[in-house]
Amino acid sequence: MPALKVDDLAKTFPLKKPLFGPAPPGVRAVRPMSFEVATGETLGVVGESGCGKSTLARMLVGLLEPSEGRIEIEGSALDTADPAEFGKLIQYVFQDPQSSLNPRKTIRQVMEAPLKQLHGMQRPQRDRRISEIFASVNLREEFLNRYPHEFSGGQAQRIGIARALAADPRIIILDEPVSALDVSVQAQVLNLLADLKLRFGLTYLFITHDLAVVEAVSDRIIVLYFGAVVEIGRAESIFANPRHPYTKLLADSAPVVGKPLKAPEQKGLELPDPLNPPPGCAFAGRCPRATEICRTNVPDLNEMGEDQLAACHHPLES
Repeated sequence: MPALKVDDLAKTFPLKKPLFGPAPPGVRAVRPMSFEVATGETLGVVGESGCGKSTLARMLVGLLEPSEGRIEIEGSALDTADPAEFGKLIQYVFQDPQSSLNPRKTIRQVMEAPLKQLHGMQRPQRDRRISEIFASVNLREEFLNRYPHEFSGGQAQRIGIARALAADPRIIILDEPVSALDVSVQAQVLNLLADLKLRFGLTYLFITHDLAVVEAVSDRIIVLYFGAVVEIGRAESIFANPRHPYTKLLADSAPVVGKPLKAPEQKGLELPDPLNPPPGCAFAGRCPRATEICRTNVPDLNEMGEDQLAACHHPLES
């Protein structure tokens, strides 16, 4: 049984109905997608800003209701599960560590919330559990009586990770967990996450736009474009041997030490208009390999070799 299973998951945000005339169709932020995450796996999710990464993450933890589809965690459906029980299975680590912590509460109060609400622990149990968690994320217990504004970004993110661990989840959604941190602090937090994954047997969904980070921490990677999955593959091969032109564009755009910066050649720079989506492949307007079928037919995800799928009418050669 997979830790996480998604079937035809989609999200459409309705638009305000005009005074006269029919209501517009809405903005489709996430198009129907299906995938599984094995227990103990780290699945990376990459794509440009606006491709639907954070919308997907918020649906997975129940912060947004899907318009279509089904989410299962260890066989339990999100739409039928008790919220408290579901909170014990999956937790969220936010992108901005400072704004994700309540500025009016001490760190002890922040840490106690999931222990009270999800596990009903009494004070002695809570104190022991908080001490264990703080030790696991390398934080001193004297921090518990301070407020969020007293901490650096790296310390605040460790507190956010500790808060997620307090629920004793099986899966943690990491939404750009190191993008707001200095490079040296990023390495510390990534090493901590790797250690916690082994120690507690966690499953990660790691969402980021940093290709170097996602390639280093992930077992498999999903590439999103315009709310849809365009490629899935093993982390060690998906950027070294991309089959979808958009994946290659991402790989070529990533800065590499010693490699001169060069703007990638493409026909357009912007994502398609979400209010007026193209009828065929959403990437056709930027793709050098696009033909008439690309502009009229949406490609399906097809196997492109071992453990690699791509949604492309004209995939790149292996």
